[in-house]
Amino acid sequence: MILLQGVLKMPKLNEKLKKCLKEGEEGGERHKGLKKIDPDKGLALAHLDKAMHNLKAMSFFYKNDFSDWSASAAFYTLYHCLLGLLAKFGYQSKNQECTFALIEDLIDKNEILDISKEELREIFDSDNTIDLENSSMMRDVREDMQYTTKTLLDDDKFVKLKEKTNLLLEKLRKEIER
Repeated sequence: MILLQGVLKMPKLNEKLKKCLKEGEEGGERHKGLKKIDPDKGLALAHLDKAMHNLKAMSFFYKNDFSDWSASAAFYTLYHCLLGLLAKFGYQSKNQECTFALIEDLIDKNEILDISKEELREIFDSDNTIDLENSSMMRDVREDMQYTTKTLLDDDKFVKLKEKTNLLLEKLRKEIER
């Protein structure tokens, strides 16, 4: 059954990538998809620098009573790593779902080795149906803090979020630098 689910999901992924690439071609500089560019290790490392900046912001926000913003900083720490990976492989993304679809495809093709699809889904899972308040996925925590009136991320949730961010950041950093 697991094999069957994987086989059924692949055409959905390929269709998503085709749509994302089409949107990237049509939209010019302000496109809303994926654009093929020359592989750019310098840009990949610049995204890694931005990720490190966001990681510092995560702790800064928490220490200065803006812990709700820590969730966004955590998510964007990892998202900039993913954008860095795309730059390394010759893509630019202006759409989160397109970014995650392409990263998943690169994992399937064994071009990305240091992070699994399960770990990628810890950051973003478009098939997630868990309610935001009780989810531990990065995007869900960010959305719960960003789109509600909450201003405080509880201490335990912050510690878990920071640990997960650091773990995934290290794996993504290794992948970018490889």
